Amino acid sequence: MTVLDKFNLKDRVAVVTGGGGQLGFEFCKSLAEAGAAVVAADLNMELATQTAVRLTESGYSAIAFPLDVTRIESTRELVAETTKQFGRLDILVNSAALDPKFDPEASSKGIAPGAFEDYPLEQWNAALNVNLTGIFLVTQACVKQMIAQGKKGSIINICSTYGLNGPDQRIYIKDGKRVAFKPVYYTTTKAGVMGFTKYLAAYYAETEIRVNALTPGGVYNNHEEYFVKNYSAKTILGRMAKKDEMNGALLFLASDASSYMTGNNVIVDGGWTAW
Repeated sequence: MTVLDKFNLKDRVAVVTGGGGQLGFEFCKSLAEAGAAVVAADLNMELATQTAVRLTESGYSAIAFPLDVTRIESTRELVAETTKQFGRLDILVNSAALDPKFDPEASSKGIAPGAFEDYPLEQWNAALNVNLTGIFLVTQACVKQMIAQGKKGSIINICSTYGLNGPDQRIYIKDGKRVAFKPVYYTTTKAGVMGFTKYLAAYYAETEIRVNALTPGGVYNNHEEYFVKNYSAKTILGRMAKKDEMNGALLFLASDASSYMTGNNVIVDGGWTAW
């Protein structure tokens, strides 16, 4: 077996939550290109379907699934449909998460968007429910299938540099005025994802179920010029990531190329956390 053979995912089945998002699509595409059958699972079925259609039109094996990560029944139905269509489940990518949503009435209240002092409890609770409870429920459902298949599989949890470091709120200043804060829930839940990763890796000791995290830096997605400039100044490489620059690390973690790796974190952030 060559080193390139270790990246081959032929005959494996991958579930990607948040499969309709920008990174979710990239993850689905990379896994499919490596030979895996892919389930693009997303609350937004229209986006999940778009991912599946794009992949099948390119000759890959893929389906869409309308997943609500906060509902136990939905996570169980995901596993049932995956095994019905493909017979097994080998890889889980936990990519679904709430993006920071700011209080639309913040400005009228004199509150900077996302400010901690007045951050709404309902938004805090919603984020915990999706970003932490959601990853717990999906993994709980999927890992049962991995156990049934011989206690083997790869689970990849998508973290964030803001789960490792506190956000530098200065990058949300435009023309000398604050336009936003990165909200408190984002760092809190992404730090929780890292804790969950380490717990689960240790829990499945003496099996071949591996659990790792992938931590992306900021990925460009039509951000405003001020933000791109502020963000890029904090990275060693001097720019934001391109949307496909997490794919190599994801494939590494999903495949046998990382067979001696569990409980760890691959950081792809252009050097953001290095200085």
